[in-house]
Amino acid sequence: MKKYIRIILSAGVILTIITACSKSFLDEEVLDAYAPSTLDNKLGFEAASIGLYNHYSTALTTTWDQTRLGMFQLGTDILWAPMGRSNGDARPYFNYESLTSTDAAAEKYWDYLYTLINNANVMISNADKTSATDMTAAEVAAYSSEAKFFRAWAYNQLVTFWGDVPLLTAPLTEPKTDFTRNAVSEINTVIESDLLYAINNLGDIDAVSQARANKSMARQLLATVYLRVGKYADAETQCTAIITSGKFSLITERYGDTSNGGDAFSDMFRVGKQRRNQGNTEAIWILEQENPADVPGGSTNYPQQRRVWGGGYHDVPGMTPCDTLGGRGLGRVRLNNWVVYELYDDGDMRNSRYSLHRQHYFNNPDAKYAVVYGQPVPYGQDVTFDLGGTYGTLKVNALDTIYKLAPYTLKWGHFDPRDTFGYGMWKDFVLMRLGETYLLRAEARFRQNDLDGAADDINELRDRARAPEVTSGDITLDFILDERARELLAEENRRETLIRTGTLIERATRLNGTTTLANGNIETTNGLEAHHVLFPIPQAEIDLNKDADLGQNDGY
Repeated sequence: MKKYIRIILSAGVILTIITACSKSFLDEEVLDAYAPSTLDNKLGFEAASIGLYNHYSTALTTTWDQTRLGMFQLGTDILWAPMGRSNGDARPYFNYESLTSTDAAAEKYWDYLYTLINNANVMISNADKTSATDMTAAEVAAYSSEAKFFRAWAYNQLVTFWGDVPLLTAPLTEPKTDFTRNAVSEINTVIESDLLYAINNLGDIDAVSQARANKSMARQLLATVYLRVGKYADAETQCTAIITSGKFSLITERYGDTSNGGDAFSDMFRVGKQRRNQGNTEAIWILEQENPADVPGGSTNYPQQRRVWGGGYHDVPGMTPCDTLGGRGLGRVRLNNWVVYELYDDGDMRNSRYSLHRQHYFNNPDAKYAVVYGQPVPYGQDVTFDLGGTYGTLKVNALDTIYKLAPYTLKWGHFDPRDTFGYGMWKDFVLMRLGETYLLRAEARFRQNDLDGAADDINELRDRARAPEVTSGDITLDFILDERARELLAEENRRETLIRTGTLIERATRLNGTTTLANGNIETTNGLEAHHVLFPIPQAEIDLNKDADLGQNDGY
């Protein structure tokens, strides 16, 4: 990624020099017109492409919207909301009665997706008509394929969460106030076409920079699309192409720096182990991040995943942030009892202490806490410790299990001793990996009644996790979704998965409950109805679209 940052900076310098030489600084330059950039050389396409990656990353690396990161996880089947912790933009996604047409999170995500689409359309349009002499036809097609991958990804998000939406396949060249919505089936056709083009024109993962799109990314996204639209045999074909490509293998042994405790599964989520050149043979798509203190521009914004997912143990006297506990979290979300107590078989590596933290030990080395240092922190009970001497007592409250001592995943753990407050989370994002490919193929095979094949795929993961194997008789859609939770907890967009499989309402109600727990300190799922499966069309978009009826989804 450092290479691409330098390219963008160089492009800016070159454009500045050219502008200064060719026209007077007194010449008027219109900056408020709708006009797509003209890309007529490789440097321009490269800068535009990196701009796509940067914009894509901003939804994941948001600084201030900590609670919005919960909109794709809360109100599903895996998380509860600690009272007062998961508020703001995420609240309507577990307290569904408050989800309205003016919802801030839905509007932000809609705007983000259409900005990505328009940027992609600029690249695609220019690639179709470019006369650049410093690129081969294959290079032009590769740039167009990157843009088509992101356009397809964005439209897949839109139709999953909103249903019928406006379809734009060309850059906007003037203000437009007469948008209409296209049928999902029409948009699906564009998504499929874009991804097939990308598969044909992107390089294999070992032939492109690991920070850039590759054909396996396009195959995995297309497999997910095919599952959504019911083309199950085609979904299986795309997954099989990835699995048999010889480019990827499941992580079954520890790798990289093994001086700290861990196991094969948790190693993939330790800082410095996500990338292929760091030993991760399972990685299909990684969003690379660098601490801006070390690499200027190493991240857009300050990612907040650790604060959302990590427990707030540092608020307990006698505790201090450290690496083995994943750094300083705020417990914006809480794993529900189904995940903590029922989801995993005994011995499942994915439930080891290196992946899911359950038991805390007093770790503050201050002399005040010498009496309790190294002792287990009581869980779910009121306990008072005599610290001796003039230090008084230390109290642990049973309700500290709401967010302070609650079990939490370490997948988003990150600790920098230079910043114990942990303002940002500087680790790579695992966006696609082979573990999910097996789960997608298992789902495709199940849908085709190939239960033996589905069991074989799931057993690939269960063997790696040292979990008991399953047979064809165990395979149901619910079991596959359970296995996705075991394997992809805190990685996948859980809401997207449940909407795609038509299971959001049933599973969120059955596994998350519909009541307030722990003396009113945990909120579960409230007011979930059939129309909440789709998001509301942002009211601001409807109001601004004065020359046509954009319409609204039912129930809003």
